[in-house]
Amino acid sequence: MSSTAPAVPEEVTGVLSAVSTMMEPVAPSADTPILGRDSELELLTELVGLRGEPGAGAVLVSGDAGVGKTRLLRELGRRATAAGWRTLVGHCLDFGDSALPYLPFSELFGRLAAVAPELASALTEEHTALSHLQPGRRLMSGAGSGAENVERSDLFEAVHAAFEQLAESEPLLLVVEDLHWADRSTRDLLTYLFTRSFLGRVVVVASYRSDDLHRRHPLRPAVAQWLRVPGVQRLQLEPLPDPDVRRLVRSLMRNRRPESDVHAIVRRAEGNAFFAEELVSAAQDRSSAGLPETLADVLLVRLDRLDDLARAVVQIAACSGRRVSHGLLEAVAGLEPGELDAALRGAVEQNILVQVGSDSYAFRHALLAEAVHDDLLPGERVRLHAAYVTALQEHEWGTAAELARHARAAHDRDTALRASVQAGDEALSVGGPDEAAHHYETALELLADGRGTLDVDPVLLVTSAADALVASGQAERAVKLLTTQLDLVRDDRPTERARLLLSLAAASLLMDGARDPLETTTEALGLLPDEPTALRGRLLALHARAHTVHAHDDEAAKHAMEALGLAQKLDLPTVVADVTTTLAAIDERTGDPAAAERTFAEVVEQARREGDTVAELRGRYLLAGLHHERGDLAKARAGYRAGFAVAERAGLPWAPWGFDCRLMQALVAYEGGEWDECVDLTMVGGQVPPPVPEAMLLAIRSLVRAARGDVLTESLLEQLRPLWTLDGLVGISAGAAEIDWYGGRQDIDSAVASFDRAVELVGAIWSKAFSARIRLTALVLGQLADAAARATHAERAGLVERAPELLAGVDRAMERVRIRKRPFGPEGLAWLQRVGAEHFRLRWLAGVEAPAEEDLVAAWERTVAAFEAAGQVYETARSQARLASVLRAVGRVAEARALADDARGAARRLGAEPLLAELRQHAAAPVRETHGSGALTAREREILALVAQGRSNGEIARQLFISVKTVSVHVSNILAKLGAGGRTEAAAIARRDGLVPG
Repeated sequence: MSSTAPAVPEEVTGVLSAVSTMMEPVAPSADTPILGRDSELELLTELVGLRGEPGAGAVLVSGDAGVGKTRLLRELGRRATAAGWRTLVGHCLDFGDSALPYLPFSELFGRLAAVAPELASALTEEHTALSHLQPGRRLMSGAGSGAENVERSDLFEAVHAAFEQLAESEPLLLVVEDLHWADRSTRDLLTYLFTRSFLGRVVVVASYRSDDLHRRHPLRPAVAQWLRVPGVQRLQLEPLPDPDVRRLVRSLMRNRRPESDVHAIVRRAEGNAFFAEELVSAAQDRSSAGLPETLADVLLVRLDRLDDLARAVVQIAACSGRRVSHGLLEAVAGLEPGELDAALRGAVEQNILVQVGSDSYAFRHALLAEAVHDDLLPGERVRLHAAYVTALQEHEWGTAAELARHARAAHDRDTALRASVQAGDEALSVGGPDEAAHHYETALELLADGRGTLDVDPVLLVTSAADALVASGQAERAVKLLTTQLDLVRDDRPTERARLLLSLAAASLLMDGARDPLETTTEALGLLPDEPTALRGRLLALHARAHTVHAHDDEAAKHAMEALGLAQKLDLPTVVADVTTTLAAIDERTGDPAAAERTFAEVVEQARREGDTVAELRGRYLLAGLHHERGDLAKARAGYRAGFAVAERAGLPWAPWGFDCRLMQALVAYEGGEWDECVDLTMVGGQVPPPVPEAMLLAIRSLVRAARGDVLTESLLEQLRPLWTLDGLVGISAGAAEIDWYGGRQDIDSAVASFDRAVELVGAIWSKAFSARIRLTALVLGQLADAAARATHAERAGLVERAPELLAGVDRAMERVRIRKRPFGPEGLAWLQRVGAEHFRLRWLAGVEAPAEEDLVAAWERTVAAFEAAGQVYETARSQARLASVLRAVGRVAEARALADDARGAARRLGAEPLLAELRQHAAAPVRETHGSGALTAREREILALVAQGRSNGEIARQLFISVKTVSVHVSNILAKLGAGGRTEAAAIARRDGLVPG
């Protein structure tokens, strides 16, 4: 059959003009890395035959709009170009009924003309029919062939011959994108190419949107026909997995955002890269959480394919959310069955709705439902949601959460309030504290309106919301909610106020910087009569715990015993478990850890049998903490791991004690040298962590990154810096990481500033004498000592001047430890030893009141032994490295080498590159170029050793039987070679660099 190429419609002449200017080489410009398509890219590379083996003749790449087809094909083009293939690309465009025939081939030959004009001209001269595909000619004539028409068979043969000729010199890859917009002529030409073989290597890769291929789409039968042709393969791109979407979102964000924000975008994008990009852009450019207008417009175009009735049914379905049952949709729509079926069929055929199961429909993408719902007029939305409320109540379909959502949107306050409370109760019963908190808070908002007739206990609602917030890891929000509500309770309602104070104290005990829980429980007890009630029993138990925070052990034990008696009398098992655990914690602190361990184990077992998850978690956490305090890291890790497993099974991963088990397991893994495990435990990707737990986990991770010298450390520390005040542990861990990070970059001012900031912020939360200050002091003293080794003589005195203030802070921390009567465990003792050793090293390297060498060595030997006893792998290795440097300096080279080898082995296992660099530095040549030193002669070394012993020139002269003048000349030469400003500095350099024997 022959036909002619139709004339060019006026509305597409602008596009042809654009095509004529798009003739740049196909190699794509650099853009964001391809994410999540590694397996598809490898498969496509294999199908095309880029690895040398013959592949398919054609590959059809399909997938939803925005899923990443174009990005995949760009990467394929890049690989093909690198492999020596010629790659040409053409696109189909959406002109509706005015589609331009052969448009992608016009673009394709136009690209060839742009990059190889002589070759394109030769092809056109040999195959004259190709001239009718040139963009310029089609635009100028307004027809397919100027004054004459061309037989279609001639054009097809010319295109085939041209491709075959191009493939003679190099393999040819032809990419045709967006076939869902292809005209019939383009589809027919592709059929011709798919069914005709080539002598050379020619591969056609064509893409189309699978979600656009409704039942009557003209490409649908063509694809079915093509796939029956030998050598034609199909590659379906599925939505990206969530981890890959998360990576994409993170790469697109200008500033690091909380993981909860990232998770929300990943959830809404549902694997679609384009949707993810649009949502990220909207999140960064405006505060609204609604659907971006540009994305909504793209989605709503799909509705234009529907008739009025089908569009109305889709709008009704959108009010239900992502999914709706047939029965509920029928009840709300009020249509005759035949009408509803016809409307649904149209929506399904257009790939707007998909059938789910045997009786439900869902939007192909959740964002489409969101866009359709948001596009409704306010009155339409209210009426439709009201219809859903009626249907749900009459037929008892759905859940309380669904009913609450529809009732609120329909302005039915009483129904929404009642359903929200019920939804919160249901969520708690199945381990969903996040959802429960949301529903309770929604109910509180409705209750605050002051309208309606429902009899709701506001205090119960507030405390339920607070409990749910605490269980979801958001104690700070619970405190804020309870504090606000307290201001609304009148003084003549003491019991209500006491209930609120009870919840407030419980939440305050779980966070730093909140209202003093002891003040709160004291006020609450003062509001209650001295009667045996359950409320008083719970308050006494909490009052005892509040006393332990202040180390009032005697008072705590007294109130705990009173609470225990009351709980046993009133049969309050949860209170019994709570008080028993508190008493055991007091025993452990006051010197009977064995009794505490037995009690913790009994509480855990009893709570496990009775299903008291909270008591079990607290008991497991405290039992593991006891092992941790003893330095038994293996038992501590096992205990923390078991506790977090209980929390996960209960659906409470962020709840108190459960999350704490995860956090401490990560910390113990860091201390014990299991750094990969630590990193895994602190990963929050794909999770929805509350702000404080996320900051705490990231702070622990920063320790590993800093110790490994990870290039991402700087950005992580910057992210953490505003979060130090959320919890003392955040400031301590991130502060420690900063001290090492900046010190390792020889930025001593920033390292000291990080120490000062940690002391200020953590001290404001806890106390200026907090015990972890000892660890931070040891770290900053170590950095000062390292700086002294690099500093000039004039600079060293300033470095040492900071030491007395630092040591005074340690003394205050130790005094607080003594007052609280809680002895240090192995870890605390190790850091205390490290403070002394680093102080000695600082003075020794600075040459300021340098300690005796035997005292310096002994201090570092005690430090190494202490960290070994505490099981701290990294700090043991770091201490060994510094002891080795000291031993080497005093002439004990063999001992130094053995210690350095041990430290080096540990550092390599950990991946601790900064420590490896420190060890390499210690093993370097004894005299540094940085001091401008040349090689010291044997006589100069001999004299330097005596100078280091404090001998005068006269004493040296008498001992060596040379003149004083000769000694003076040698000393001058030594100072010049070492770059020292005097005898004291020369002695310090000699000790540091191992230039003198012990």
